[in-house]
Amino acid sequence: MNVYINEKYQSLDLLAKENKKKYNKNEPFPHIYFDNFFNEKILDQILIDWPNTKNNKNFFNDDGKNEKKISTSSPLALDSIPSLNGFLNFLNSFRFINFIQNITGIEESLIADPYFLGGGIHEIKKGGFLKIHADFNFHPKLKLSRRINMLIYLNKEWKEDYGGHLELWDRKMENCKVKILPKFNRMVIFNTTYFSYHGHPDPLNCPEEKSRKSLALYYYSNGRPKNEIHKDFDNQFRTTTWKNRLGKDSEVSNSMPIYKKIFGKFYYKIKIKN
Repeated sequence: MNVYINEKYQSLDLLAKENKKKYNKNEPFPHIYFDNFFNEKILDQILIDWPNTKNNKNFFNDDGKNEKKISTSSPLALDSIPSLNGFLNFLNSFRFINFIQNITGIEESLIADPYFLGGGIHEIKKGGFLKIHADFNFHPKLKLSRRINMLIYLNKEWKEDYGGHLELWDRKMENCKVKILPKFNRMVIFNTTYFSYHGHPDPLNCPEEKSRKSLALYYYSNGRPKNEIHKDFDNQFRTTTWKNRLGKDSEVSNSMPIYKKIFGKFYYKIKIKN
């Protein structure tokens, strides 16, 4: 028995087989979510060990037009949570990657990211947000294509009116097709492409003492299929692309240089084109 997974989900091969068709048919792009997927005691301990992220050098405190959130600035930050390391190792293990491979139907072999670039711990406090976007599609260190996002929410007693729903938008950015409440022990998996527009664009309305906590892991492959490559984009590398919602033409900015500090002394800088 795997100590990290809820007993009812122990047969990962069967679970993937039963949900593969549903995953790929879901709109606006392939996705699925499961509730109570993991051992609740494991997640409880992670919450107990959750660090103070404010003014902590191990975390970015982004506060701009496109996002107001806290995220891991270095994989070393994850060492500050003793209960997290074993859990992350499991999520990057063959058994779990094989489950992701089977449920998504991706043919190229999936590869975990040991650097947790852009992933790891995410936290959004009252008033915070993450505007609608499509994620960067290429790992600058591993030189691999980003294929899958996997999110685990850690928010107990999370009410609808707190907001913070993960929103999935259609390719034309005309409609939000799916809203997923970020409640405790909910796992979301979705494809990462040029048009997998998602985010939580409205300011969080939770009490001051609460925050929207999640873990994020991304899975990569050596290249992607031709049907996921768009002629209007750089096929090798594209950083995060922010999108305005219908009727909100100046909600985001895609014209500023983006600077990210990654892995301590490893930096990248890219000029985003309008």
